[in-house]
Amino acid sequence: MNPVNILLVDDQPAKLLSYEVILQELGENLIKAQSGREALEHLLRNEIAVILVDVCMPEQDGFELVNMIREHPRYQNTAIIFVSAIMMAEPDRLRGYEAGAVDYVSVPIVPDVLRAKVRVFTELYRKTRELELLNAELENRVRERTAELESSSRALRLLNEELEQRIDQRTREREEALAQLFEAQKLDTIGQLTGGVAHDFNNLLMAIMGSLNLLKKRLPPDDKSDRLMANALQAAERGAALTQRLLAFARRQELKPQAVDFRELFENVEDLLKKAIGPGLDIRSEIQPDLPRVLVDGNQLELALLNLSVNARDAMGEGGTILVSAQENHSVRPVALKPGRYVKLEVTDHGEGMDEAVAARATEPFFTTKGPGKGTGLGLSMVHGLAAQSGGMLELSSIKGTGTTVSLWLPVAQVYDTAGVKKAEAIETAVAVSHALRILVVDDDPLVRLGTMAMLEDLGHIPLEASSAQVALEILSAGQICDIVVTDHAMPGMTGAELARSISTQYKSMPVILASGYAELPDDPAVLNLLRMTKPFTQEQLQTAIQHVAANRVTAA
Repeated sequence: MNPVNILLVDDQPAKLLSYEVILQELGENLIKAQSGREALEHLLRNEIAVILVDVCMPEQDGFELVNMIREHPRYQNTAIIFVSAIMMAEPDRLRGYEAGAVDYVSVPIVPDVLRAKVRVFTELYRKTRELELLNAELENRVRERTAELESSSRALRLLNEELEQRIDQRTREREEALAQLFEAQKLDTIGQLTGGVAHDFNNLLMAIMGSLNLLKKRLPPDDKSDRLMANALQAAERGAALTQRLLAFARRQELKPQAVDFRELFENVEDLLKKAIGPGLDIRSEIQPDLPRVLVDGNQLELALLNLSVNARDAMGEGGTILVSAQENHSVRPVALKPGRYVKLEVTDHGEGMDEAVAARATEPFFTTKGPGKGTGLGLSMVHGLAAQSGGMLELSSIKGTGTTVSLWLPVAQVYDTAGVKKAEAIETAVAVSHALRILVVDDDPLVRLGTMAMLEDLGHIPLEASSAQVALEILSAGQICDIVVTDHAMPGMTGAELARSISTQYKSMPVILASGYAELPDDPAVLNLLRMTKPFTQEQLQTAIQHVAANRVTAA
């Protein structure tokens, strides 16, 4: 007897584990989901016999989830059991039955009762499937016998096949519509989710890269060990690059804006762009001779040009010319832009173009008109995110059958950009630290904390540790002498930014270095002037940051 799938839906991992322990005796496949969205994804991918749903969930309660499940033609008759941790009034029970539930289980759960209820519905599911198979077999026999006796049944069979195809098509269309709905719901929270993933992922990479670098320095020279170590470090660096792409998609990447000469940047990547678009197309540039520098992350702008060129290539087909132009725009700028000077970069193709409906959705993540396997729908969204995060914007102009122009508005780089000047001065005046410093490392992740302390010890400093911002303040208030504080930002209770603000108030001469796995930080004067490091950082970057802090202290003295 093959096991069937039982879906367990509850936002609390502990309760999911208890359901799993109780039901594992049944010998069925138990699939767990911590949210309505995750449950619906499992339903699209698997055939489910019984669904156990918690009534009270934060994002989407059980009633709403069951209503959505019942809308799917595949799960209109699936057995759904509600689990409630509170006393249910009769109207609530009626609401649950109207939504499509077949039974209720109250908390605290009696294991034997829950197993018995689930066993009944799983057996009912099996019997139903057996009956369906028998019915299908009977239909085949009737069809074969009817075909032998009546030649006219061929027309009826063709009609039935056509009807089945229509049903399959409508089912696929509905599944696609539901999948798009689920994707849209996921995108509503992608910023917060990506930030958390980036923080946790960067913490892991931080511990891995820091430990590998220290181990590499301490191991005796050996070609095989060196290759293995370099391979591990390269894999960790690729993980860090993947995190940056996720952050670019969510518009929370750690940008490094600087004054970029667009003419020089284009000349550097022109050969790469020509290789990307292929031999059948040409790329031409019209760049203003005295074009001012733009304030943008140069690496990300190169990636944006590559994405736009590939999109133009796909729209033009076999031949034509892609035009890349750039000029400071003195005419009327878009209303959404803040006052100031802007350079307008444009990539124009003469391809198939887009109608108004497609153009209106072109910058949406995951939206693409390309065929399967030919596009992710992320390229234009990432360019849009880069422009918005750089203080500019993206405009799209397209005519069906004529072509498309993507305009990228970027701010002109000011000569005296405060943050850039301060950073440049810190780099130019960096001094070597000639004595051991007492450095307080604040991070709630013990792996990152241990790795950072190990790097500091290897640099000859004396590290102190604190598992939270509150513990750090207690150490400082106890009179412990510290020269520098290196703190994570995203910590429970009190963030690193809040800790920096408290230290700036109570210990004004104590420098703070803020480490963060992603770019979203509060707009706080106490934080804006801090030296920041992006996780995962290397020992060399940590040493440079300490030297910058020492240089600033020397300058202040």
